[in-house]
Amino acid sequence: MPDPAALTREKLVASLRDSGKPRRDWLVGAEFERHLLLPDGRPLPYDGRPGVAALLAAFAARDWSPLREGSHTIALHRGRANITLEPGGQLELSGAPGRTVAEVEREARQFAVDVDELAGPEVHQIALGYTPYAPIEEIGWVPKGRYAVMREYLHQTGELAHHMMKGTCAVQATFDYAGEEDCARKVHLATLLGPLTTAIFANSPWKEGRPTGFQSFRGHIWTRTDPARTGFPAAAESFTFEAWVDWLLQVPMMFTRDVAGGWRPAHGRTFADWMADSDGHGPGMRDWDLHLTSVFPEVRVKNTIEVRGADCVPLPLATSFVALFTGLLYDDGTLEVATELAERFASHGTKVDRFEEACRRGLEGAVGSRRLAEWAAELVDLADRGLERREPDDRRWLAPLRELVAHGESPARLLLRKLGETPDPHRLFAACRVLG
Repeated sequence: MPDPAALTREKLVASLRDSGKPRRDWLVGAEFERHLLLPDGRPLPYDGRPGVAALLAAFAARDWSPLREGSHTIALHRGRANITLEPGGQLELSGAPGRTVAEVEREARQFAVDVDELAGPEVHQIALGYTPYAPIEEIGWVPKGRYAVMREYLHQTGELAHHMMKGTCAVQATFDYAGEEDCARKVHLATLLGPLTTAIFANSPWKEGRPTGFQSFRGHIWTRTDPARTGFPAAAESFTFEAWVDWLLQVPMMFTRDVAGGWRPAHGRTFADWMADSDGHGPGMRDWDLHLTSVFPEVRVKNTIEVRGADCVPLPLATSFVALFTGLLYDDGTLEVATELAERFASHGTKVDRFEEACRRGLEGAVGSRRLAEWAAELVDLADRGLERREPDDRRWLAPLRELVAHGESPARLLLRKLGETPDPHRLFAACRVLG
């Protein structure tokens, strides 16, 4: 007789349906990563002083609650905000969702001020999509069980997987949805816009102090990480809750957690197989939620929609990223017109070609007969109209983005023009401050 408590495909689909919210409750969330670099450009190590662990301890002294694995602090939380670590010690703020973009920006700005104060003058928090100087092999690993399993698994799936883990930083934004139809429209739009988003915020031109040949080396790295769990899955472009769950069920798992909280390799077993072969000891919803954190498409759906395709940029422009998608996704009229634009954009060439063009050339690239900067300018105008109808004061956060696309060059090109191909760390730190 089937176990009534067992996890089923139908329950997973229902969990997405139950995550819908009425428009009055829609919020905006964001995640801001940054590199912490020493004066010579090396990433801040986990141990020592200055060190990442010491910085987390300083935050803990300011009423942030620590999360530990063994003797190591690996994260902090306060209310609905979290401070987490990427595998190479990159620091991330997952802010508390807010009603307006202004609320998101206010929290992110205060956090950046606090990092500067608590880390001390020897540590520089830098807004770039990829670490600019250190060879990836020389960057240490954060002592986190999850990452120990990931590094072994992904080492087999992509030659740049460890570059992704230890070298990249990004900006992400999260949005609510009303139900399946609304979620599908938003995911469809954000997915089609993925290459254009990458081009606008391309900001990773250097590797080991020299040009990479890409304006978004971070974006390129994701194409060499694990094709089974990254990119633009068909389930996102033709979205339904069932199609999304079916895709996730077939993505190979990287890890599970035992009852004591330890991490175990899953050896590529699918979640569908785990549910089918459980013998009364099958996965629960916490296991499903954990699996979702190991899948990295450009747009990801959990209980919110995560738009993930932007390099780390200074906070003024990062806030523009949040404002851009708030304006596009939270006004029905703008969402409809923006989707028409995105579908015209996606009608030229293949998604692989469009993404490659964005990563290599940024806003100077072309799709169809138009430069990416022209597509972007039209998109910013649409977002401005959406924000005017939803929260007129939030339109001001588009100003840095409007200036950028009018200039016609991505942040990476502007940095290369300003700093040259082999930048001095002191000048790079000044030009790439998180606070702008």
